[in-house]
Amino acid sequence: MENLFTFSEIELYIAGILAGLFLIQLLFLLIVYLRPYRMSRKEAVKGQQENLSQPPVTVIVYAKNESENLRANLPSLLTQDYPEYQVVVINDSSTDESEEVLKRLEAEYNHLYHSYIPEEAKYLSRRKLALTVGIKAAKYDVLLFTEANCHPLSTDWIKKMASRFTETKSIVLGYCSYGSHKGFLHKLIAYDNLITGLQYLSSALAGAPYTGNGRNLAYRKEEFFKHKGYYQSLSLHAGDDDLFVNEVATKKNTGVEYTPESITQMAKVERFSVWKEMKVSRAATRRYYRGWALRRYRFDAIMFFLFFIVFGLSVFFGVIGNPLLAAFGGLLYILLLLAKEIVFFKSAKMLQQKPILFLLPLLEIVSPLFNLYVRIFRFFRGKKDYTFNLQ
Repeated sequence: MENLFTFSEIELYIAGILAGLFLIQLLFLLIVYLRPYRMSRKEAVKGQQENLSQPPVTVIVYAKNESENLRANLPSLLTQDYPEYQVVVINDSSTDESEEVLKRLEAEYNHLYHSYIPEEAKYLSRRKLALTVGIKAAKYDVLLFTEANCHPLSTDWIKKMASRFTETKSIVLGYCSYGSHKGFLHKLIAYDNLITGLQYLSSALAGAPYTGNGRNLAYRKEEFFKHKGYYQSLSLHAGDDDLFVNEVATKKNTGVEYTPESITQMAKVERFSVWKEMKVSRAATRRYYRGWALRRYRFDAIMFFLFFIVFGLSVFFGVIGNPLLAAFGGLLYILLLLAKEIVFFKSAKMLQQKPILFLLPLLEIVSPLFNLYVRIFRFFRGKKDYTFNLQ
């Protein structure tokens, strides 16, 4: 019994380091990742003070070979409960039935407009060209962006996103959820989507916006032209949403909206290769982010892996030495896992995603490892990030 409560010097070091890493992880969870949920509860208690004015809105949708998604999702954009808005679809040289779908819907809805970008059009980034054409064609100053493979979960989507615009707020960050689908890949996509969303929403709520998602993003037309559009990232294929927000968003000009009615949902990703390309595209732009917010989340990931390694050491030294060390390590891991389950359960429910509970221990290991793989993969094909060949 006496030996059971006697720890060697190395066992004390392991226990102390493990406890410190546990506290760091717990603080990240409760302060950073739980912030959107805490703020939503506060607004629910006091009642959300919406902007009574409903400014006219132009919804802009980029589409390339998205005929099925346009057919499925455009009606939910065109039947929003909002007094004055238009939907502008930019068809980027699609070779499927997109043009026919758009023409049929235009005949039915007089507030739908579309433009076609021919294949021969030359520009540094075709996507940015298409969106710039859409922005210039927009009838109204408030621009609300989504993609052809997304649909709003409510007829009040425009109303909720537009309500955040004030005299000082010219950018509004929204959230796009991922549906519940069978298969480990889709659980991984949903988990990654939730973590990424909580990170940029939490940072914006803390007064440090650093990115946004073009599947649910709004800003004023005036803001776009004041910053010369996508001028600073024209050499990159991607970056029309995240890099633009990173360049122009500030504590004063950025609002956040993530009530259930404001959320859009992305269609099922059919193939792993499609999601990998989405992740690689984001990795290509993330390295240009200004500010420290992204570094903070990378630090969090590093701290978790250190915790996991030290937890393994505590089990190992507990088995060959004092079993109380292994019990202590196991207790801290269970407590941390329980805290994550609670935080992510509440946050996922709030953001209209089905919570992922039983796979969490595996997902929180696989996800950062996959992100590391994506960064390495992007490094070796880096020239493809650009719209020209680097010499």
